[in-house]
Amino acid sequence: MATRHLVRTVVLQSLYEWDFYAQKRDLVAILERNLNEFAPGIDEPDFAWRIMKGVREHLSEIDGILTKAAPEWPLTKVALIDRNILRIGLYELLYADHHEVPPKVAINEAIEIAKSYGGPNAGRFVNGVLGTVYRTIKDQERETKTVAPTSAVPVAPVAPLSHAPSASPAPLPSKPKLTFDAKPASEPKSEVSSESTPSEPK
Repeated sequence: MATRHLVRTVVLQSLYEWDFYAQKRDLVAILERNLNEFAPGIDEPDFAWRIMKGVREHLSEIDGILTKAAPEWPLTKVALIDRNILRIGLYELLYADHHEVPPKVAINEAIEIAKSYGGPNAGRFVNGVLGTVYRTIKDQERETKTVAPTSAVPVAPVAPLSHAPSASPAPLPSKPKLTFDAKPASEPKSEVSSESTPSEPK
């Protein structure tokens, strides 16, 4: 398993556990424990901490975008595992350094993780939601370029799809303002429900 794919699955497990306990437990301690247990000696531990920090700091914005992208499916109706896969994917799509993680890679990784850890339709659902957000960004980027070329949304152009504790990450960018007109994504029938107990990554 590639290092970054493994890191994402450990971050997913940590977010899942944190969310399962109503976000009341120490996410830093959870992730540190899981990295030590499931990914000891990995090459890029900072990558895990950046994702965790980014998701946590932008959680309200990310959840708001998820709600707009899939209005028929409130977050409480989306399985815990699926919504945290989407949170990681949206963080990487909207806030991460696109030179490090291009949007296409962020979306593909989220889909693959959904296929591995979500229900039978989770991959399609994640693809639909992230695809809706990506197309909206691209549409608004083109409109902005037409009106004012110097003020385009800073998203790298790609084709649509078929912390460490001691580190001091650079400040994260502000949330893009997105308006959704695309068809909402459909909800998967996930095998993992919000009542499920946290599980170990495969």
